[in-house]
Amino acid sequence: MLDLFSIAFVAFGLMLFEIITSIDNAVINADVLGKMSSKARKWFLSWGLIIAVFLVRGLLPFAIIWAANPGLGPVDAFMASFSSNPIVKESMELSKPILLIGGGIFLIFLFFHWLFLEPKHYGLRGEKEIQKHGIWFYAVISIMLSGIVWFAIKKDPLLAFGAVVGSTAFFITHGFKENAAEQEKKLMEGHPMTDLSKILYLEVIDATFSVDGVIGAFAFTLSVPLIILGNGLGAVVVRELTLRNIENVKKYKYLKNGAMYSVFFLGIVMVAESFGHGINEFVSPLITIVTISYFFIKSKREIERGNSNPKMP
Repeated sequence: MLDLFSIAFVAFGLMLFEIITSIDNAVINADVLGKMSSKARKWFLSWGLIIAVFLVRGLLPFAIIWAANPGLGPVDAFMASFSSNPIVKESMELSKPILLIGGGIFLIFLFFHWLFLEPKHYGLRGEKEIQKHGIWFYAVISIMLSGIVWFAIKKDPLLAFGAVVGSTAFFITHGFKENAAEQEKKLMEGHPMTDLSKILYLEVIDATFSVDGVIGAFAFTLSVPLIILGNGLGAVVVRELTLRNIENVKKYKYLKNGAMYSVFFLGIVMVAESFGHGINEFVSPLITIVTISYFFIKSKREIERGNSNPKMP
């Protein structure tokens, strides 16, 4: 059982992780909301918040638990998060490595896709050189997956299957994100869309982006109520940033780097735990806080340098 300090520390780490991984989503939301009527904007920011927090981020962790424990059934999977039944606990423990390796592979692939292929502000030495060889992304993740599956098969065939499911989940959600990017491009170019279409579009991309945060949350804890609490608080903060401070957030240009390096470290933690290496419960939130703090400070210093050396007209 976690004590009160541990719960608060993990919840804070979850909230911070959710906020940082949702910045891209917040930017898209802000851009689209600016092209909506006042009535539609208010609806999205009120009812849309309920859908984002309680429906998507609330049900998705339970769905993942059920997928990892199909023998429990949907109701039992829901109750498993609150149950002290030893049979349920045993089932959860048996499925834990499969869930962790799948989530870990998903996060590691997410990081390498960003590192090799996505446009970025270069925050660390070597990032620019790596992106010049973006075509190697597919070779790197294929070799990595093959190696992990090879070792997982020796331990448990279901563990290897979990790794493959994680890679499949990455490519499915990546496809949705690519489609969302295309739709946003059309919208920004002035293609006509009704307010209802824009709301539905925002809800779909919000659900897609929430997958990253929910899967990463399992690196912090397997307690679904705690995941919902941390991610829910993060989602509320992201909505506030969308509404009030998104332009200021954009100035901190290395925050995305912090999010992606956190994703990478959490993915390693999940894979390591899936192979039976015990990781202290404080490691994941501590890694997240330290990594994001480093890139936040780096961004802040960049802003201060820009303010002290304004460009000449």
